Amino acid sequence: MNDSPPVVYGAEWCKDCRRSNQLLTRLAVDHVDVDLEVEPERAVEAEALSGRKRIPVVHFADGLVLSEPSDEELENALRERGLVPEGR
Repeated sequence: MNDSPPVVYGAEWCKDCRRSNQLLTRLAVDHVDVDLEVEPERAVEAEALSGRKRIPVVHFADGLVLSEPSDEELENALRERGLVPEGR
């Protein structure tokens, strides 16, 4: 299993991005935030991964890409990959 943390492409002004980040924080999941306001050139990466111009985009080490995931969808993907610490 690849232990690289998921990469979350988003922006502070995005309500869905904040919600996804809050879930990751609540579940104590290590992740990499890519703030597209700070690094706008990386928006090309997010769009190439998801095929859409919508955020957040969550990219997992195994290749799974979630675009605008619900909390349930994101949590399920995290748990399936063993990324949620025990007891969370």
